[in-house]
Amino acid sequence: MSLAQRLGQRRGGNPAAEPAPSAPAPAFVTPAAEPQVVVTTSREVSSIVARLHARIIDRLDLASVSQIPQSELRQRLRTIIDQLVVADRIAVSDGEREAVATSVLDEILGLGPLEPLLKDPAISDILVNGPETIFVEKRGRLTRVDTRFRNDQHLIHTIQRIVARVGRRIDESSPMVDARLPDGSRVNAVVPPLALDGASLSIRRFGSRPLQAQDLIKNGAMSAPMLDYLAAAVAQRCTVLITGGTGAGKTTLLNVLSSFIPPDERIITVEDSAELKMGQPHVVRLESRPANLEGKGEVTIRDLVRNALRMRPDRIVVGECRGGEVLDMLQAMNTGHEGSLSTIHANSTRDAIGRLTTMLGMTGTPLAEETMKTMIARAIHVIVHVARFKDGMRRITGISEITGQMGATIQLHDVFVFERRGVGANGAVVGTHKQLARSCMVGVQNAGEEHA
Repeated sequence: MSLAQRLGQRRGGNPAAEPAPSAPAPAFVTPAAEPQVVVTTSREVSSIVARLHARIIDRLDLASVSQIPQSELRQRLRTIIDQLVVADRIAVSDGEREAVATSVLDEILGLGPLEPLLKDPAISDILVNGPETIFVEKRGRLTRVDTRFRNDQHLIHTIQRIVARVGRRIDESSPMVDARLPDGSRVNAVVPPLALDGASLSIRRFGSRPLQAQDLIKNGAMSAPMLDYLAAAVAQRCTVLITGGTGAGKTTLLNVLSSFIPPDERIITVEDSAELKMGQPHVVRLESRPANLEGKGEVTIRDLVRNALRMRPDRIVVGECRGGEVLDMLQAMNTGHEGSLSTIHANSTRDAIGRLTTMLGMTGTPLAEETMKTMIARAIHVIVHVARFKDGMRRITGISEITGQMGATIQLHDVFVFERRGVGANGAVVGTHKQLARSCMVGVQNAGEEHA
């Protein structure tokens, strides 16, 4: 008999006439002559939860849930579930009762089906492509998992709970949103009508402990000489721009480099969704805000960068430049705010120059191309490019210095590169980080030199 039939069946007659279950009890008690053990699947537990969820919630005092210790709340849930399965004559095992309690607890206090994935420290990305299709990235590899939502509405409700925590909204009139989880993980969601096959949810996790500089060396993302060079560049107030594609590790590297800012400096961070975790004592964090239902109240990254200049910053750290804020950032760096850090999307250190020029042009500035290049050359000192390889590893593939300008051409001096030698037997990319030349900048000339 199928699970649906067992869940929907109301057994009548004299209970005394029904056969007693043998000991130990099977996973599901069936009216068959011989006990039958059924292995519980996530779909079966979801079916039980779907049937009992509303009635469990009705019996809980949701107003006081947050004040109840989880152990006590879990015991209350067990009691309520026991009462409901007896009333409905649903045959469940102890394991299923516990699974139902955990599922409802995750729904009340967390993000429902996603909670077990969020508790796995090895998972770096959670990608939800509709209620029944969920992928995770684990150690650089994408795999599909058996986790699923009950339906579209269940997924959309979970998304709405995430964005509501940071004062944002998502609905048909505003179907895209960026947000964050309490642990700093980045969230992007798109719902119908823009998402044609159901709501889409992307979670980029940064872990409970931010990666440190030595972690990047251990993971092969950079070499020790590269770390010495970048630490010296930040300490000497060089303006550093980090480039790379989506998911390449720009924000992680930005966090690491910011740790080299002296603790006696005032840092202003500007982000779309606050992700940076600064360890310095004097940090002011600013976050942009979308418009409200009436289309008012929007605060853009550009607005925040302009305001940051009035807050007596020693350093300005912009999570990502993608629009008009580029002009304000470059102007700030050219007027006494050197040593700032930011990221942009680009394919290489050289491509970053073209991207910056294009974004400057999109601001509507009447400046000629050569003048825009002059602004870039005077404002930025070091460009670092990071990339994610097919083996899932993220590495710094190039560090270049801007050394001057000839007409409309900015001169770049490559200091470090990643030389790829091939692919190993396990599919891992094989290569080494190599120093090509000494730094041209005073104060970091000897940093990063290879030791014999």
